[in-house]
Amino acid sequence: MSSQHTPHTSGEPPQSPRNGGDGLQAGLKNRHLSMIAIGGVIGAGLFVGSKAGIADAGPGILLSYALAGLLVVLVMRMLGEMAAAHPTSGSFSTYADHALGRWAGFTIGWLYWFFWSVVLAVEATAAAEILEGWVPSVPQWGWALLVMLVLTGTNLISVGSYGEFEFWFAGIKVVAIIAFIAVGLIAFTGLPPADHFAGAENLTGHGGFLPNGPGAILSGMLLVVFSFMGSEIVTLAAAESPNPVTAVRKAVNSVIWRIGLFYIGSIFVIVSLLPWDAKAIATDGPYVAVLDMLDIPYAGTVMDVVVLTAVLSCLNSGLYTASRMAYSLGERKDAPAAFGRTNSRGVPTVAILASVAFGFVAVFFNYIAKDTVFEFLLNSSGAVALFVWLVICASQLRMRRRIERETPERLTVRMWLYPYLTWATIGLIVFVIGYMFTDDDGRTQMILSLAVAAVVLVASLITHRGRRGAGAAVVAPEGAEPQGKGPQAAGASVPEPAAEADAVDAAGEPESSRR
Repeated sequence: MSSQHTPHTSGEPPQSPRNGGDGLQAGLKNRHLSMIAIGGVIGAGLFVGSKAGIADAGPGILLSYALAGLLVVLVMRMLGEMAAAHPTSGSFSTYADHALGRWAGFTIGWLYWFFWSVVLAVEATAAAEILEGWVPSVPQWGWALLVMLVLTGTNLISVGSYGEFEFWFAGIKVVAIIAFIAVGLIAFTGLPPADHFAGAENLTGHGGFLPNGPGAILSGMLLVVFSFMGSEIVTLAAAESPNPVTAVRKAVNSVIWRIGLFYIGSIFVIVSLLPWDAKAIATDGPYVAVLDMLDIPYAGTVMDVVVLTAVLSCLNSGLYTASRMAYSLGERKDAPAAFGRTNSRGVPTVAILASVAFGFVAVFFNYIAKDTVFEFLLNSSGAVALFVWLVICASQLRMRRRIERETPERLTVRMWLYPYLTWATIGLIVFVIGYMFTDDDGRTQMILSLAVAAVVLVASLITHRGRRGAGAAVVAPEGAEPQGKGPQAAGASVPEPAAEADAVDAAGEPESSRR
């Protein structure tokens, strides 16, 4: 294990040592991370939101999912390359910090926190709607409060509690989709419970494969692309595992089959067994409609349970993800210092409470100002996924060159056809952003999201300019020689190589000292 530290420059975010109870701890087991990686791509949007995409693009929604899935695979490959080389709780925000500058890490980190804090309100409300249908004597707001309190409590206990809950939540989602696909494929061949071979009649009939024209593929992509948000969670969670590099490598290598199976596989079953314009898809939802068509008993109740599980999983992961990003921002002095502290169990208590507090406020607005304040929160966070993916691409362009130059042995995961495929991915993301301006709903989301991003960016510039003006000192790691001031942060070098279990992060601190 290397005992050397790379000194911090005045522009680099200070990192506090994480020894004993002062820092995150490796409380996630391998089975937790495996299920977090698998379940991270299965959100409630797959079960509920897919009907809008089918209605918009018909069977061509398969191409929309394939295109969006390809984008996610490429972005995850880039993120995996950086995360395997330098696992850290801040993930892409930390990499942006060092590759692009403090402004980038600050801005994308807070936007990501904002996105997941709003998701808390959305998922809590969705869970409350299902639970109220089962037990109408409890008001919807009561269920939302109960769900938020329970999952906040589990996250406050330990990271292992989050991992255990997510293991079972994700497990139910995975089993449900695999069973759905299996039953659907059996029915597709004409075996019971179906009465004939479906073939391509529903894929090419009812107006053809693209009943609304080729442009519907891109329109459908806008509807489904944001349902993939969450696949990056494993790169944050890996920092709290015994072997983060291996965990990241496995997650990145498996992302192709996960998207292919869970998204494209299940949607293929739907549009193959039912006409895309079937009324039942719009009224009951695509999954319930298929199960009803196959005479599966209690189909609606079964899907309610699965959707509730997916919602709770998303809420649980959203709280975890928001709190870890807040923790990383606090650790880098881009958020209140209290955010970057942990208790004796390695839990960032203040970061969790701050994240859930914003979620509670958003839930409150969902009930008293649904069409104004809450709608603004939804729209202003709607394009954050694209911003995050764009920053990941830009960061990887710089980080790859630096790692190749200074620590090439850390490139255990490599982006394909670098840098050409990275630039192609950037071009695709920019194209999607531009296309959103041609869609009424997409235009609103993009304009409001850009406005919020601009506000956060200005806050970043003011904050860091104020610190430079005040001559704020940056704390260097123990044993490091002080450096002169200067704008070297964006070009901070990758530290010296060390053993995998003692990985050095991009700021130059051994990962073992950060647990």
